[in-house]
Amino acid sequence: MTRRSVILGCGAYVPERVMTNHDLEKIVDTTDEWIVERTGIRSRHIAAEGEFTSDLAVKAAERALAHAGVSAQEVDLIVVATATPDNTFPATASKVQAKLGITSGIAFDVQAVCSGFVFALATADNFIKAGQVKTALVIGAETFSRILDWTDRTTCVLFGDGAGAVVLRAEEGIAGTDRRGILSTHLHTDGRHHDMLYVDGGPSSTQTVGHLRMRGQEVFKHAVVNLASVVEEALEANGLTSAAIDWLVPHQANKRIIDSTGRKLKLDPSRVVLTVDHHGNTSAASIPLALCEAVHDGRIQRGNLVLMEAMGGGFTWGAALVRW
Repeated sequence: MTRRSVILGCGAYVPERVMTNHDLEKIVDTTDEWIVERTGIRSRHIAAEGEFTSDLAVKAAERALAHAGVSAQEVDLIVVATATPDNTFPATASKVQAKLGITSGIAFDVQAVCSGFVFALATADNFIKAGQVKTALVIGAETFSRILDWTDRTTCVLFGDGAGAVVLRAEEGIAGTDRRGILSTHLHTDGRHHDMLYVDGGPSSTQTVGHLRMRGQEVFKHAVVNLASVVEEALEANGLTSAAIDWLVPHQANKRIIDSTGRKLKLDPSRVVLTVDHHGNTSAASIPLALCEAVHDGRIQRGNLVLMEAMGGGFTWGAALVRW
């Protein structure tokens, strides 16, 4: 009998504070025009003082559970994708578990930077397929504003804070690409490219948190190639072509990368979910934030084929194909 992970609901949360490009003009030598032309970003949300990654994650999780009609006590597994945990340890997922009032089951973090949500989704999906859990909460949550160098105009203009979550439930007897659930996930890592996108700190190396560093042009080139490759891999694995895709929900890093992927798939731009303009790059939170926005505004409908893809530091990259 086939067991598949079905997404029952999703939820999102962004901090109240909005930082526009015009606000950034007062901090670093940049302009709204320059940022929009190169990235498509116009604004982003910034966590308040004392507002932690776990706080964002809990709010997104509560909304996802409410949307799914599932109680917190039904959750067997919590996987939080984050590169900005509250503490070095324990896992942010354990804090989320406690704040949700859950006292049993499994909770841990996954660290794959901007690909984190896809990696976390794949992890939860495999737990469900193995029969180890029935209901899982998958969260992407970040406070990237805490690791930015606000004097570096090449990076501080790109990122924002936020969280998104989905609820997965095991369903038996589902088969075929026309049936609901996660059809497949595809993950990759190539550690040779560490120096192109990394944080220059850590407990073992510098005993500090450090700041994000990036070689933007190199990252852009690799992203275009790797994302196109993993998208084709996902489609081929399911015997599908790009014509079958109803919605592309990409990692929201840069509008030019998103546009490039859409063109390669021959997708009408209206079928690509774009939130980078008002969220910026929220790393592991970007896909679930975009997914939730498109679900709650009615664009993504029951039965739609949704393709999610991302690339992040490591390099890591991956894709998930889901029948909504």
